[in-house]
Amino acid sequence: MKHRLIFKTSLGDEVYYLKDTIFIKFSVKRRGISTSKLNGGISTNLKSVFNHHLSQENIDYLTDHDVREYLINLCNNFDIDYKQSTGLVTLAKMNNVSIVEKSFKNLEITVLTTAGVRTNASRAGDPSSYYEEYGKFGTINTIILTNVALNDDTLIDAVMTATEAKTVALNDLKIPSQYSNGYATGTGTDGIAIFSNLESDNTLTNAGKHSKLGELVAKSVIESTKKAIKKQVWISQKSQSNALVRLNRYYLDINEFYNNLDYDKFEFIKLLQKDMKKQDNVAITSSILNLIDEVDANLIKRDEARKLSISIKDKCESYPIKKLLEYWIDYFIR
Repeated sequence: MKHRLIFKTSLGDEVYYLKDTIFIKFSVKRRGISTSKLNGGISTNLKSVFNHHLSQENIDYLTDHDVREYLINLCNNFDIDYKQSTGLVTLAKMNNVSIVEKSFKNLEITVLTTAGVRTNASRAGDPSSYYEEYGKFGTINTIILTNVALNDDTLIDAVMTATEAKTVALNDLKIPSQYSNGYATGTGTDGIAIFSNLESDNTLTNAGKHSKLGELVAKSVIESTKKAIKKQVWISQKSQSNALVRLNRYYLDINEFYNNLDYDKFEFIKLLQKDMKKQDNVAITSSILNLIDEVDANLIKRDEARKLSISIKDKCESYPIKKLLEYWIDYFIR
C-alpha cells in the first residue's frame, strides 16, 4: 500500500498518510508512553506509532474480537513490526488530523491530534456505559513528539499536562457532555502517546504547568485539539456563540415547549433563527446557565439563583430567547 509523506519533524521523523491511518516512523531512538492495547505503557524499543480510523465494518468486527489482535493484524498488513510499534484507534477520519509545532530555544514539541466529540463527549464522573470485571474494551487521540530526553516520571507528568490541556480546549469551546448537563472533559475513548528522544543529551525533569516543557505541551495540545475538532465536526468558537447551542447542554423536550407556546410555531422559529446568534442573547443565556450550574454544584442557593436568573431574563429584548429562558429557568431552578 502506498504511503504519502505529509510531514517531517526537525529530527527527521516521517509522518505518512494512508487512507485510514496516520503512521509516524521514528528517526531516532525514543522513550515513550502509550495508552494503546498494543505495546501500551512505557517503552524504549518502539520504532513507530500510528493513529487508525475505524470503519463501521471494523467496529462490527471488534465486537467479537480483541483490539490487540486487530492492531497486530493491521501492522502485518502494513508490513510493520508490531513488536516495535504502538497505535491508537478512533472514529475520526485521518484527513482531519491537526499537526501543531512549537519551540523555545532548543526545545521542540510536535503534536498530532484527531478529534470527534459529537456523540462520545463526556465529563469525568458521568454515569458509566459498562462495567468491566475481567477485561473488555471506546475520541480524541493525541500523539506528542519532543526532541529532548524525558525519564519515565516526566513522561507521566507530560500525560497529566496534556490531558488537562485537552480539557481546556473542550471548555474553551463549551463542548457539552452527552451523558450529563456538564461540560465535557474528554470522550469515553481518548488515547494518548508521548515520545521523547533517547539520543538527546538534554534531559528535562519536569513537564508540569510551571515548566517551559509543560507550557509548550499544553499550548500545542490546546491548539491542535481545537483545530482537529473544527475539521472533524465543524465546532468552533463561532459555531458555539449561539444561544440555542448553549441551551442544548441542559436538554429539555422542545416539543413540549412548543405545545404550550401561545405563539405561531413557525414564526417563533423564524425569529429564533434571527436572534440566537446575537451577542447580547448569547451572553444572557450563558449567564443564566452558569447560575443553573452553580445551583447544581451547591455553590448558590436555589431561591437566590432563581431571583437573579429572572432579573437577567427580563433584560432580554428577544421574544423567542426570553420565552426559552423562562422555560429553562422554571424547569431547572424551580
